[in-house]
Amino acid sequence: MPLYRERLSVPVSWWIIAVALVVTLFAIVTVPVGMFAGTLVGGVAALVLILWFVQYGAARVQVDGERLQAGRAVIGRADLGKVEALTGDDARHAFGRDCDPRAYLLLRSYVRGAVRVEITDPRDPAPYWVIATRHPDRLAAALTGHSVARS
Repeated sequence: MPLYRERLSVPVSWWIIAVALVVTLFAIVTVPVGMFAGTLVGGVAALVLILWFVQYGAARVQVDGERLQAGRAVIGRADLGKVEALTGDDARHAFGRDCDPRAYLLLRSYVRGAVRVEITDPRDPAPYWVIATRHPDRLAAALTGHSVARS
């Protein structure tokens, strides 16, 4: 049974922008070339965007009693050290100027929070993981075994 589970799906605003883009492409191609070409270009653009959004937004963050999964990466909880919930500028800097190039990052630009987890396994080249999350306090609590009030 997972202690924490989150899917980092793309926000609704991205889908709205994608629809506007597809409609614009359809109109731009249909007027000079014709309905068939416009439908073809719009359909291909819609298909590419849908596939990309679904794949990009399929990243999962999950914590259970034995492991932490962040995207495709999985590590045992026994190999985790200090856990730090990050918000605001701290989260932004953790993915940018304060980031160790060896760190494992699960970054989603539309997610404002993050958790930094120290890796204690000496065989792991990553000194820590920085994981994007919409609920940094809840993820940190699941990793440390503390409870946090839900808002």
